[in-house]
Amino acid sequence: MAKGNIGVTTENIFPVIKKFLYSDHEIFLREMLSNAVDATQKMKTLVEKGDFKGELGDLTIHVALDEKAKTITVSDRGIGMTAEEIDKYINQIAFSGVTDFLEKYKDNANAIIGHFGLGFYSAFMVSDKVEIITKSYQDDAKPQRWVCTGSPEYELEDAEKAERGTDIVLHIADDCKEFLAGNKISELLNKYCKFMPVPIAFGKQTDWKDGKQVETDKDNIINSVEPLWTKTPADLKDEDYKSFYRTLYPMADEPLFWIHLNVDFPFHLTGILYFPRVRSNIELQKNKIQLYCNQVFVTDEVEGIVPEFLTLLHGVIDSPDIPLNVSRSYLQSDANVKKISTYITKKVSDRLKAIFKDNRKEYEEKWGSLKLFIHYGLLTQEDFFDRAKDFALFKDIDGKYFTFDEYRTLIKDSQTDKDGCLVYLYATDAEEQYAYVDAAKSKGYSVLLFDGELEVPCVNLYEQKFDKSRFARVDADVVDNLIKKEEKTPTLPADDETNTLSQVFSSQLPKLEKTDFMVEVQPLGADNMPLTITRSEYMRRMKDMSRYQAGMSFYSEMPDTYSLIVNADHPLVKKILIESGEATGEQLKPVLAEIRGLKAREQALQQSQKDKKPDEISQEEKDEMSSTREKIKGEEDKRKDIIAAYAKDNAAVRRLINIALLQNGMLKGAALNDFLRHLIEIL
Repeated sequence: MAKGNIGVTTENIFPVIKKFLYSDHEIFLREMLSNAVDATQKMKTLVEKGDFKGELGDLTIHVALDEKAKTITVSDRGIGMTAEEIDKYINQIAFSGVTDFLEKYKDNANAIIGHFGLGFYSAFMVSDKVEIITKSYQDDAKPQRWVCTGSPEYELEDAEKAERGTDIVLHIADDCKEFLAGNKISELLNKYCKFMPVPIAFGKQTDWKDGKQVETDKDNIINSVEPLWTKTPADLKDEDYKSFYRTLYPMADEPLFWIHLNVDFPFHLTGILYFPRVRSNIELQKNKIQLYCNQVFVTDEVEGIVPEFLTLLHGVIDSPDIPLNVSRSYLQSDANVKKISTYITKKVSDRLKAIFKDNRKEYEEKWGSLKLFIHYGLLTQEDFFDRAKDFALFKDIDGKYFTFDEYRTLIKDSQTDKDGCLVYLYATDAEEQYAYVDAAKSKGYSVLLFDGELEVPCVNLYEQKFDKSRFARVDADVVDNLIKKEEKTPTLPADDETNTLSQVFSSQLPKLEKTDFMVEVQPLGADNMPLTITRSEYMRRMKDMSRYQAGMSFYSEMPDTYSLIVNADHPLVKKILIESGEATGEQLKPVLAEIRGLKAREQALQQSQKDKKPDEISQEEKDEMSSTREKIKGEEDKRKDIIAAYAKDNAAVRRLINIALLQNGMLKGAALNDFLRHLIEIL
């Protein structure tokens, strides 16, 4: 029996492994099985090359759990090891510069394993003793037993083993007893090993017999050695892809379609990416792509490895050029990974373009689910717009679909304003914004429907990419102001009348939480609505963007600001103006006369002071100006109170306001109930 010390530059290697790898300790099983698969694959290669003349026999790798003995054993019938090979591959760890190593990799288990050949030593994350019983395929090789108890010291001696291959016996430590449960081992095997290229058996298959599950003598093979992505696409049918998707995601809806990846140059990559049926809630859809290296699971945290928007896809990517045991940050900076990322973007783009070109009708039918991917790509991938512009679609309010170029051609004659700017009108809810949509359509305008989760955030991008264009929601203003065809000088009522109308309606507007109203009087034509509520396009966009962009949350705290547009041309509004004059005329005469006199005095004071410097104006003059303005304000308040008192008793004013609020979904609770009661009384 030989004894010795494992060749490392520090005696603290095992505490380091325990301490720094503990958070990822479940990968020990993947590492043991990866080594077993490698040994088995090498055995196959020796036979293929004629370097081994014996029988391969059953190459199934077995995982055995002994809860009483507190052991997990991984057994293969691969090439095995000689004493010299144990010394070379097990006892010598390529490890130096401990201080730098700890500092650089202290937070990353996979980086330690991958960079320093510690795959086998991950066993000590869960074991207080590890045994290797191995026999080389070489004819004259003696079986060997290697034992280590978690210190640099090991024992190596001749052993008894009839067949070639290796048994790794892990004596599970007391603080890792969860790995002595069969369901836990099954979980890890399913996560990390279900597509490894050599059969892996854990336990026996069961049959239903005499009213209970009975164990058979057949091995329970937990993996598929030839997963779908390793096969030739020409040999596969749609049902094969759907069945594999159900294997990966048992609870998911059927995918929209898929892309089979297969490239040999300048890197090796295979895989299948599925477009799931996604409608909203992006975060729940991430981490669904599984990354493999030669059918060995690496990670499902692929952000930074594949383009951000493609993290919404589901499926598998497998490449031997992806390092198996490295950190995700290392993967993100790896040159091969960056090439893979670019390739996947191109492949996905080409596939979408081909589907659109070959079967546009089917593509349009799936656009409701597809658009989230497209819009996410437009927003997060700088160069994706140029790829996507040929298959990204607009959908109008009537359910018709257009490419960007097709829609521009459609609206350029009718929706170009007086400044030569093309105006794209859109609605976010066809029902809630029906009146505004109808007003736009009555003018011959087309209206887009942006009801997707990321469509409105894309508006700013479109305005950057589309030449001389702007977007406006249909309820951002009255329709004539959305697309101004020529400069018009509106014929407004006299100032007194405009002020009267403004104060009549502003005095009766409800006090809504975090909501401000501004009242404007405009001549909009007798056929348009008497009152229209609009909302600033800019502020709406800022509030929408605050949901997605960090640093903009203050916009979400600002009150919603709306404009109540009073149509001075509408007969009902004219009637209210006349009635208000009749009802308040006598009361307002002295007030208005006083206001005119005070304003004349204010103007005279301003005239006398206009050529004076501030320090040349006497305190008496300043006091008189201040007093005059306070008196004007007092009289204006009297005027408002008189008009408000009239408006309060005018049922038509309240009902017109309620109609405008109802049209915008802003009439709720008791106000809505009272309004409906009034309607019923009228009927």
